[in-house]
Amino acid sequence: MISDKLPTIWYGGDYNPEQWQDPRIWEEDIRMFKLAGINIVTLNVFSWALNQLDEKTYRFDDLEEHIDRLYQQGIYTCLATSTAAHPAWMASKYPDVLRVDFQGRKRAFGGRHNSCPNSPTYRHFAEQMADQLGKRFKGNPAVLIWHVSNEYGGYCYCENCANAFRKWLKEKYLCLEALNKAWNTTFWGHTFYEWDEIVVPNALSEEGEGNVSAFQGISLDYRIFQSESLLACYQLEHDALKKHTPHLPITTNLMGTYPELDYFKWGKAMDIVSWDSYPGIHTPTSLIAMTHDLMRGLKQGQPFMLMEQTPSQQNWQPYNSLKRPGVMRLWSYQAIAHGADTVMFFQLRRSIGACEKFHGAVIEHVGHEHTRVFKEVVKLGSELAELSDKIIDSRVQAKVAIVYDWENRWAIDLSSGPTVSLDYVEEVHKYYKAFYDHNIPVDMVSVNDHLLDYDLVIAPVLYMVKKGYAKKLTEFVQQGGTFITTFFSGIVNEHDLVTLGGYPGELKELLGIWVEEIDAMDPAHSNQVIIKETGNVLKEQYDCHLLFDLIHTEGAEVLAEYGSDFYQGTPVVTSHQVGKGKAIYIGTSAEQGFINDFMKLQSQNLGISSLLPKVEGVEVMARSKDEKTFLFILNHNSYDVMIEIEQGYLDIHTGEEQKESLNIPANGVSILEEIKSELFTNRSR
Repeated sequence: MISDKLPTIWYGGDYNPEQWQDPRIWEEDIRMFKLAGINIVTLNVFSWALNQLDEKTYRFDDLEEHIDRLYQQGIYTCLATSTAAHPAWMASKYPDVLRVDFQGRKRAFGGRHNSCPNSPTYRHFAEQMADQLGKRFKGNPAVLIWHVSNEYGGYCYCENCANAFRKWLKEKYLCLEALNKAWNTTFWGHTFYEWDEIVVPNALSEEGEGNVSAFQGISLDYRIFQSESLLACYQLEHDALKKHTPHLPITTNLMGTYPELDYFKWGKAMDIVSWDSYPGIHTPTSLIAMTHDLMRGLKQGQPFMLMEQTPSQQNWQPYNSLKRPGVMRLWSYQAIAHGADTVMFFQLRRSIGACEKFHGAVIEHVGHEHTRVFKEVVKLGSELAELSDKIIDSRVQAKVAIVYDWENRWAIDLSSGPTVSLDYVEEVHKYYKAFYDHNIPVDMVSVNDHLLDYDLVIAPVLYMVKKGYAKKLTEFVQQGGTFITTFFSGIVNEHDLVTLGGYPGELKELLGIWVEEIDAMDPAHSNQVIIKETGNVLKEQYDCHLLFDLIHTEGAEVLAEYGSDFYQGTPVVTSHQVGKGKAIYIGTSAEQGFINDFMKLQSQNLGISSLLPKVEGVEVMARSKDEKTFLFILNHNSYDVMIEIEQGYLDIHTGEEQKESLNIPANGVSILEEIKSELFTNRSR
């Protein structure tokens, strides 16, 4: 559990009492928090200007009063360091804290995410703020966890960053000869003879519209550098806090598939992963689920924190739809089902001014408890209080892993060909959705994670194959695993340099193929995947689009061929036996129907069963602990659904035994404790 002081599902969210200089409102807030079952609040997220009046003057008395007032009523604190937006005095006196944007323009004070991560001034004052907070609150029993900054993100292109980038490059490459080779600088006469000749890649140098880069190696390294620069800022505050409170966990809130930071590296630096979930009304529920699993995967399956979600609506989309009745509860349980041990909101009381005054809140502008949203929050809080002792510390168990790699994504996004329409997250999601639709749990893993615990590993669009990874995959297959990868894989190494000898580069021998050419067509154009042996699962034909690999087999078996164009009848799906396992290649962006059916077939071949039979719009997930399994059944439909249950289950909410079937209302949730967990465990594997 996160803290033995609060051994339950944490329920609460961001609270900004400093925006309300009225003790009557503070007291009313606490009254309503207790009605809702809220047991923790996040304080001090954007209070740097209030906490520090100048270089040496710190003021924490008001913050301490808020913490103590809440604690006296049984509400704990997740204490933020307030460093997410620097104060105006700092920007005025020390302009090096201000970022330079992608177009080369120096920012003025304003907004947030507005600090240069390589500014000595910012780093000094941010570290000092964490140190001062650690000293002041190290003995406060109300503080259970530290929350560093807020939603790190955004790149800077200032001279501080340019100098730090050159230093970073020296440490990585040691000499200019190695750097020139890694970046292939002989192309376009870019050879560097002095480190100071290297400039940051932005709109004024190497990158144009859409961030397509003229020199992918330079731009790729700059993304790695900026991600690590921001991580270094987090680490400074983390270390300052640990000096004073080594027993308290430290986190910062991540943002799912956010493109600019390598979250697998960040996860290693965090005591517990937390993230902010803000899907839109039309976001596929499978994508929400995949992102939860990705966040769980950052620390290899450990539970995570849902740090923020809105109770009702957001404020930054073109159309900020309300969460329909039941959806807030449904999506909260979806997060728990995928590994969350907290349900927290932004925000607890709706602001009266600035850009988030129309962002949803537990307490709306009307200021009382007689609202639809507040009643839903109260109901969920009551349920979580009863559920907590069963679910806390349980784990998701999966035999399927999908590989996700931020550096691979950056390299694809920076590529100047063969198509601008290739979306890495979309392709990964297509494969995730196939298992989601069949109620099969999935772990999202990095290229550094251990693979031998899985039966099936899928790496969609593995464009970049880093040093040693082909060997790791080969060992996995040789020992009996099934590996699947797709078109546009095995093309380059970690420097985005093409691996010569034919695609898919280092994966050729494992896959038993080589790719001669890659055809790229407008997404509206389609070809066909013609299945050679359909069996009981596959249809005879499926559509495919976007990219089309022209494949030669070198030991692999052909499972499907193209149906049209000049490469009609040539391989598009192949399988290669290697040791005890097999490696499968899918040479095109196939329609969802093919991916669903093909992944179902592979799961059947490996004995990986669904948690429950598929019902359209119904998600099934499981968490286990102490040889007990808890089954989450989530109805994402706007109508009731009847679910057939094969074994005996106990409904956690009602305490009633469910034997054969169960009605799940629209946007409803049922959580079942399996009575015969051993049978379930054997069947699910």
